[in-house]
Amino acid sequence: MPRHSIAIVIALLLPACTATGPARTQLPAPAPDATTAPGPDRTPPAHDPRLHAAPPQAPMLPSPVVVPIDAVTLAALPREAVTASAHDHVLHCEGVALEALLQAADAMPAEPLRGAQLGRYVQVDGRDGDRALFALAEFDPTLGDRAAFLVDRCDGKALADDDGPLRLVVPGEARPARWVRQVEAITVIVAP
Repeated sequence: MPRHSIAIVIALLLPACTATGPARTQLPAPAPDATTAPGPDRTPPAHDPRLHAAPPQAPMLPSPVVVPIDAVTLAALPREAVTASAHDHVLHCEGVALEALLQAADAMPAEPLRGAQLGRYVQVDGRDGDRALFALAEFDPTLGDRAAFLVDRCDGKALADDDGPLRLVVPGEARPARWVRQVEAITVIVAP
């Protein structure tokens, strides 16, 4: 090979040899089309059924849901007798089931909870500052099946001012730590 040909080859190869990093091949970018590129006039692509997980969807649940506990709302619900024990004292009370109250307020569906519904909780606030939390799933008969009642009468008479006019009673608990007295608000909230 003549000397001037070698010089030309070296001159052509030298810039490629002095470049830093691995050699890269640039491929042309695919042209966007209506099915792959969202834009002002385009919708995002549909979910690919070959993928294992569905695309995340924001829950469509209202939050917070304030549950009405006025006399008219409570009078429209069936009353139940409740026997519960607190501090070695047996109480015979009557009131409405919390599950029925939540369903009447559209804060809990009648069918079994699933999906985003499992991330909701019930907050019960008392006038004295006491507060208790429950997972909404605790009241689902197919999951927690916990019974709780909003009572207005115990032992044959209306609740005294230090307990009422409404009190939350949860008969199945080992101690009455979440038995909120002087209930003034019940709210169902989507957990953050």
